[in-house]
Amino acid sequence: MTSSRRERVQEVLDRAVAEGSAPGIVAEIQDQDGGWFGSAGVADLETGRRREPGEQFHAGSSGKAFTAAAMLTLEAEGRLSLDDTVDTWLPGVITGNGNDGREITIWQLLTHTGGLGITGLSAEIVRKYHTRAGAEEHRYDVLTVDELLKRQLAIPPLYKPGEDFAYSNGGYHIAGAIIEKATGRSYEDELDRTVIQPLKLTGTYARTFAERRYRGPHTKAYTRMFIRDGVDPDSLTPDNYASLLLGPESDPVDVTDRTIPTWAAGGVVSTTGDLIRLLRALTTGSLLPPAQHRTMWRTVPTRDWIPNARYGTGVAQWPLADGRVLHVVAGVEGGTVSVTLGTPDGGLIVSTHLNGDWNWYMTCYQIAEAAFGSPFLLPNEASQ
Repeated sequence: MTSSRRERVQEVLDRAVAEGSAPGIVAEIQDQDGGWFGSAGVADLETGRRREPGEQFHAGSSGKAFTAAAMLTLEAEGRLSLDDTVDTWLPGVITGNGNDGREITIWQLLTHTGGLGITGLSAEIVRKYHTRAGAEEHRYDVLTVDELLKRQLAIPPLYKPGEDFAYSNGGYHIAGAIIEKATGRSYEDELDRTVIQPLKLTGTYARTFAERRYRGPHTKAYTRMFIRDGVDPDSLTPDNYASLLLGPESDPVDVTDRTIPTWAAGGVVSTTGDLIRLLRALTTGSLLPPAQHRTMWRTVPTRDWIPNARYGTGVAQWPLADGRVLHVVAGVEGGTVSVTLGTPDGGLIVSTHLNGDWNWYMTCYQIAEAAFGSPFLLPNEASQ
């Protein structure tokens, strides 16, 4: 069974590269028979260098799991409570344009239920990071926490706190600011203390605002995540965003060397092996005390996100068509897609990474079917 599982996953990797889903893709598996690493394609289109175990990459929103775990550790230490309001820690900061930190709790920030607007679709962000010209001009911008918070406050909330789900990087930026306020230490140092060092994640670190390059051996990152010429940035919505991006006829752009503007929402660099160790610890409860472990996996239904998924604090649950539910840590950033899937007992975990950001969901769908014996549950199947 294990051998055939690995063979099936390798077939998916080979097919994904052959069909142009990414320049290079890797998958690492940990199960009852030990570990396995498979790869296809290249880490570098220019040199043809192959993908290798232990390569670093930007983990995108997988970093949210690190942020949430750090926050839950602070709660376990008695430093704060996830029931605290934002205003408890950042008095008077989250206000204006309908935003009110007195009404939003930390738990709502971490579960995307604070009602905050989606900064990633604001016209300013789209012009800077989702057009070819803007991305090149702002490739090395060095942001600050204050600038990230101002971006959030520049747009009104979508809902009242607790009313609905809206995936918001800005909520995690606020969470990062609270971590710094509660500890008197940098966000990066707190992630290292609370998550990275306890789990011995030797290939993982939280990147600072000014860092442009990786600290260790890494794959390159290639993106097509730009809107087409002539599209009005003000017209983008969660429903039409994907349809307005450049198509497969466009050449991917190398965005490996750059600063990353997502900080506490997605500034972690990691490896597939480290993300397996992270998900196993978060799934089995070996990192957090029981109360915080339960809070992490207290999930809410999602909207305009992964079909049929539920979201906890930085982690998710994705259902399979056969009725089982996988525990997930995942993220998409320009040029990098990281998805780590595992059974609730941590007995089988698969971590995959693509160094291209197009057609990733179907590839991961096929990897899930190959590794777990069932594909993801699709929306039309959920209603049957």
